[in-house]
Amino acid sequence: QVQLVESGGGSVQSGGSLRLSCGASGNTYNIDCMGWYRQAPGKGREFVSAIGADSTTTYAVSVKGRFTVSRDNTKNTMTLQMNSLKPEDTAMYYCAASPPLGAPCHLLLPVNWNYWGQGTHVTVSL
Repeated sequence: QVQLVESGGGSVQSGGSLRLSCGASGNTYNIDCMGWYRQAPGKGREFVSAIGADSTTTYAVSVKGRFTVSRDNTKNTMTLQMNSLKPEDTAMYYCAASPPLGAPCHLLLPVNWNYWGQGTHVTVSL
């Protein structure tokens, strides 16, 4: 029903910046929450940021103050601006979306997000 495609991943030095984008297609009218997760080797899928249809944002403590999430409901896109990147940010970054579920977006667990992109890899070197 909804397809998500991430872009913008790549390699950057510590302290640098990257901007990830997520484009949604299909039944985009069914989208409420959108968000970003990341997964590093040997770790579970980690919450990064979420943004509601009203543009209310939430960030993981590990990225707060460095990352900024935004969305354009008209264009069905979501962006993650990542500044002051650290090697610890190295991971596969996934775009996610969900229909209205009656819960704040940042409280959703990975299993609650209905739609996922295939991911875009971010590497931060020293």
